[in-house]
Amino acid sequence: MSGEFAVWVYLARTPLLWLTVTLVAYLVADRISAASGRHPVVNPVLIAIAITSTVLTLTGTPYATYFDGAQFVHFLLGPATVVLAMPLYEHRATVMRALLPMLAALVSGCTVALGSAILLGRALGIPEAVIVSLSPKSVTSGVAMGISEALGGDPTLTAVLVMLTGITGAILVTPLMQALGIRDMRARGFAVGLAAHGVGTARAFQVSEVAGTFAGIAMGLNAFLTAIFVPLALRILS
Repeated sequence: MSGEFAVWVYLARTPLLWLTVTLVAYLVADRISAASGRHPVVNPVLIAIAITSTVLTLTGTPYATYFDGAQFVHFLLGPATVVLAMPLYEHRATVMRALLPMLAALVSGCTVALGSAILLGRALGIPEAVIVSLSPKSVTSGVAMGISEALGGDPTLTAVLVMLTGITGAILVTPLMQALGIRDMRARGFAVGLAAHGVGTARAFQVSEVAGTFAGIAMGLNAFLTAIFVPLALRILS
């Protein structure tokens, strides 16, 4: 047993171990999601988080050690965010035809997401640093963590809140849109991309390519707008 433990300690220090664990966890989670017929509740990101967390708990591995090994995935968040400009360019004609409604939805969604987080946080007496970390919860992790860090928040806490927001949105979007009778895939996609960033966008692509495209557009535009609005909202609502 001591020999096996020694091997594990050695492997745990190699960067590729935790990158491999992360990728394998997601592949397993995606297979489970596919087997369920892509049911909204069977979210692959949520399952992958559960699998990875279980491995970390059973092996007694600190988060810092895990992150050192899996940070290449974190690094890719930047290029992935930039690539979101592609759907905007490829569907620019469709976007221009619906530009005014999209801009109205974008400003409304961004304002409500920021305002509700800041006002509720202050009403509940949450520390300012936590409110700052919570404010950009509806944008993609790479942008949200950068905003949080620049304004004095905790980027790690922001990442957790971003993932919770995304997973919740991805689970609720399909049944909620069905209940509201919203059939237009452009509207459905834009709404989930605006509220639930990358996780919601991934879910939108599972439902419809059109929904996924508009979710990606909303996600990219909301990231840009939120980066501008967060400092202003924190100052105005102080």
